Amino acid sequence: MEKIALEGGKPQREDFLVFGKPRIEEDEIEEVVKTLRSGWISTGPRVKKFEEKFSEYIGVKNCIALNSCTAGLFLALVLAGIGNNDEVITTTLTFASSANVIEHVGAKPVFIDIKESDLNFDEDLIESKINEKTKALISVHMAGNSCNIEKISEIVKRHNLVWINDTAHAIETEWDGKKISYYGDFSSYSFYATKNITTAEGGMLVVKDNKLYERGRILSLHGISRDAWKRYSSEGFKHYEVIEPGFKYNMTDIQAALGIKQLEKIERYWKIRDEIAKIYINRFSEIDEIEPIEYSFDRRRPSYHLFILKITDDSLSRDFMMDALKHENIGTGIHYLPLHTQKYYKEKYSLEESEFPVATKIGKKIFSVPIGANITEKDVDDVVYAIKKIIYFVKRKVF
Repeated sequence: MEKIALEGGKPQREDFLVFGKPRIEEDEIEEVVKTLRSGWISTGPRVKKFEEKFSEYIGVKNCIALNSCTAGLFLALVLAGIGNNDEVITTTLTFASSANVIEHVGAKPVFIDIKESDLNFDEDLIESKINEKTKALISVHMAGNSCNIEKISEIVKRHNLVWINDTAHAIETEWDGKKISYYGDFSSYSFYATKNITTAEGGMLVVKDNKLYERGRILSLHGISRDAWKRYSSEGFKHYEVIEPGFKYNMTDIQAALGIKQLEKIERYWKIRDEIAKIYINRFSEIDEIEPIEYSFDRRRPSYHLFILKITDDSLSRDFMMDALKHENIGTGIHYLPLHTQKYYKEKYSLEESEFPVATKIGKKIFSVPIGANITEKDVDDVVYAIKKIIYFVKRKVF
């Protein structure tokens, strides 16, 4: 039996396989340098172009480029009029920002449990949480797997709820051939460094209602008049006007320059993710103690933002597995620690693990392995071989 690196054996790789490493090529670097040399580096013409190109890609108008997906979620709640004493339903298995923004507008996040299959929230539990205070729903499309759009559409219509899509993982994700932002009232995308395309930091808010879109654009930059950024352009000096107190959420042209070039490659990059995911799925079918979450293909196209594995053997520790993989020079991640287990939310709302049996169990069993436009079949071989080696070492199987 081969000794694992954690116990003094030879690491699977000589170099470290970084989790979530972005693919940055020379044309992106050249575009950023060109922007720096142009003298226009904050919000300007490249941000406008990025918004237009992104709108073309998703097939929905009214895109506002921002400094983060979190800013987009917060703005969506503000535009929807969500505030004190309101309640917003969302999943417990998500990054903190999905719930933090609800707190920031003075509302209460109401968490629901997940489905073990794809880790999205269980749509069949939504209506049990709706009361007279419920004003909105934030659907998180976990790992780039679409939630059940048909079920959510029926529920929000029946109860007159605002529907916000947290599409941080779901740029390429589709339901019935349409991007996720085609559905719902708002969608907020992420271009963080680990996302399928990146602007280093950044996000995009999609607003269906035209009037709310105009207000959102104003609020995103201090609440000053819509085209105030042009006051320094060749169009000439114009007084700006403060329409209402807004926020500093704008994207810069440096970020947009990177995003424009990344967006040109998004489908090519997605095909690489699709190929890698299918190889992973095939290879992990040979290992009894571990399995991928479900990546559905009935009415959905997944983005494969994450490739998440679930440990099915209770004798194996997820945290030990991740530590052992680190010593094999393979990076991993946890997506996520359920919010009902986190100190702030657990204590403020007196949340019990028994209220979320699936997320409580699965939250201790899942971890993510590298997937992306940089990943090769050799990288997949290393990941799978290292995991098999660790499992067999722990279980003392013959390897």
